[in-house]
Amino acid sequence: MTDTSTFPDPTYRDTVLAPLFEGVKTHFADHMDAINRAHLVMLVETGILSVTDGKVIAQTLDRIADETDRDAQSYTGEHEDWFFLVEAELKARLGDLGGALHTARSRNDMDHTMFKMALRDRAEDALNRMNILAQALLSKAKTERDTLIVAYTHGQPAQPSTFGHYLAAMLEVLLADTRRLEAAIAPLDLCPMGAAAITTSGFPIDRERMADLLGFAGPRVNSYGCIASVDYVTGLYSALKLPMLHLGRVVQDMAFWSAFEVGQLYVPRSLVQISSIMPQKRNPVPIEHLRHLASVAAGRCDTVVNTMHNTPFTDMNDGEGEVQQAGYGAFDHAARVFDLLTAFLPACSINAERVARTSDAACITITELADTLVRDEGLSFRQAHDVAAATARAVIANGAPLGQGYDAFSKAFAEASGRETSLDQRAFAAAVDARTFVTRRDRTGGPAPAALDAAFATYTETLEALISAQSARLSRRTAADARLRIAFEDLKGQT
Repeated sequence: MTDTSTFPDPTYRDTVLAPLFEGVKTHFADHMDAINRAHLVMLVETGILSVTDGKVIAQTLDRIADETDRDAQSYTGEHEDWFFLVEAELKARLGDLGGALHTARSRNDMDHTMFKMALRDRAEDALNRMNILAQALLSKAKTERDTLIVAYTHGQPAQPSTFGHYLAAMLEVLLADTRRLEAAIAPLDLCPMGAAAITTSGFPIDRERMADLLGFAGPRVNSYGCIASVDYVTGLYSALKLPMLHLGRVVQDMAFWSAFEVGQLYVPRSLVQISSIMPQKRNPVPIEHLRHLASVAAGRCDTVVNTMHNTPFTDMNDGEGEVQQAGYGAFDHAARVFDLLTAFLPACSINAERVARTSDAACITITELADTLVRDEGLSFRQAHDVAAATARAVIANGAPLGQGYDAFSKAFAEASGRETSLDQRAFAAAVDARTFVTRRDRTGGPAPAALDAAFATYTETLEALISAQSARLSRRTAADARLRIAFEDLKGQT
């Protein structure tokens, strides 16, 4: 059978090859250029290429970069992507020597290296935004340390707490998510270069030098894993999904708290949109945008992770250019969530009047009354709970605030215990006061001022460590960029 077809098939060209060419040109060409320069320096330093040949190739690489309008390039079928275009230019200008640059490497190790370089930039940007959000939350939590709120469980008023306590809980989860993202960055910091196609090379390459010149912490050790393992992808997108999921739960609370019927959270005018037909409506629309942006980001993360499902443990396109690019939108959406939430939450405030009204109407301090009866009256907890429950039922039936329920309490106490209570009206009022409730919760992790201050100190230490570790990584990469630039310029200038 004679095959008279020519490559590429037009449909394959338009649906696969042309988009891939644009993707590499857009997202990876700079990283590929850095890999070319570093690899050339390493080949010369190890004696695999002569200094003379290395100098010629280095000078030619610079000329190609200066003389080629990358943006104007499009897929013609002649060159698959930026790599083959550069190699073709080298060969056109240098003959056989132009092919020497690809000695001891493969598109496999190059691809995963440039994928990691692209991802680590995005991951560090996300981490930085998370740190900024954490700083804003910590500052807001400190400011709102003593601001009373109604804490809800199962959608119903439960107990008093403070806005600072709530934000501290949010911050604690965010910091845990940030540490998980930091842990996911660690595999990105291991360089695949030198793995070549799958088994390294018969040439005396220096993998550690390549890693150093490209700003990695070191090489990824197993060469098969360098081109087959996609855990650096799945781990990263899994880690990015979690803050979207967790912050989305807080966003749901903000929607509930700001509803007219609840009214606990006040959203300022700058973050409210008015209905086009109902001028009385204050629509805190940023909450909805936060919710859908977080959901879209989480969905994009799932798209990438799920694409890796049931793929072979080898080099395969399922984890390469097109899929890599598909995931970048997750970082774009996540960045918008971090930035908008950083602006939104610090701008909001608590409606103290609504908090007080709900606290009274829902008897949310009743737990402390029961606790007081155990401590001061010697009742068992269940007996005290029954007295507190009877008191709450009576005041709710009368439409009175709990603080005015002393008579109902005295009657319930006498019926349950067979004696008069030793609590007078003042002691009763103190026991059911929201401020008393919060102040007495001074155990580790509680909302009392001292407990919160201790927590703030811990969060500050964690946040400072995260910021410091990121600064060290970024400084190392900046220094590596300088080393590569100097080494490459030295090679060009060799005499």
